[in-house]
Parts: sequence; structure tokens; C-alpha cells
Amino acid sequence: MADTEYAGFWIRFGAVMIDLVFMLIVVYIPLSFIYGEQFWLDEKIIHGFWDVIPFVATIWFWRRFLGTPGKMALKLKVVNARSGEKLSTLQAIGRYFAYIPAMLPLGLGLIWVGIDKKKQGWHDELAGTVVIRDTAKETVRF
Repeated sequence: MADTEYAGFWIRFGAVMIDLVFMLIVVYIPLSFIYGEQFWLDEKIIHGFWDVIPFVATIWFWRRFLGTPGKMALKLKVVNARSGEKLSTLQAIGRYFAYIPAMLPLGLGLIWVGIDKKKQGWHDELAGTVVIRDTAKETVRF
């Protein structure tokens, strides 16, 4: 782990922006076709079975690739804070739902990434995870 460091606020923010575009194209546009305009206008949080896709996809990406597409694009990995290994399924589910208290007080739990010495947001602290960044130089090969 010599070529890694804790991923800071701005690079993680960039990963979230990539993920938002990815989710819009791959998930929310198809859900709009499935549920119609009520998907955007209705006050319901859950419209049906297909609403679990973002949850399942996020957990799957964290477990399989150690990060969502945005994190993968920026060479970030979500790992267990104690061992540096991949998350357990229970830990990934806990991290997903830990975003709720992290966002509630005006997003302070997310902004906390910029303050904490290990760059952990409240969701990371609650789930026992860290986001690390690969700093190794890639050699040029032809």
C-alpha cells in the first residue's frame, strides 16, 4: 500500500459527479420510461420493484470493483478501514444507509471528508471504511 493515500474531498466529489451522469443515463432515464412522468412528479419515494436497482448496483460495484464507476475512473477504492480489504456485504449495506445521517445536518457528514485526518465522512466512520487513491505512476507501454 505504499502507492496509496486517503482520497480527499475534491477527488471524491469528482467521482460523485461522474456517478451522477452514469446513474442518470443508465438508471434514471430507463426508470422514466418504465414509470412515466409520475416518476419525477409523484411524491412517492418508492414506485415499484425497479427502484431497488440503484441500491443493488451500488452494493454490487463496491463489492466487485471496490468502487462505483466514478471512483474507478479516478483510481479510488472503497476498502475496510482496518484491513484494507474489500467490504463485506453487510458493511457495504451499512455504508449505503449511513449516507442518510451524513447528509441530514446540511451535508456536514459529507463535508467532514475535507476535515478528517483519514478523509472519512460520517458514512465511512459508521461503516468502518476509507476511500483510498492509487498514486502509482503508470508506465507507458506501446
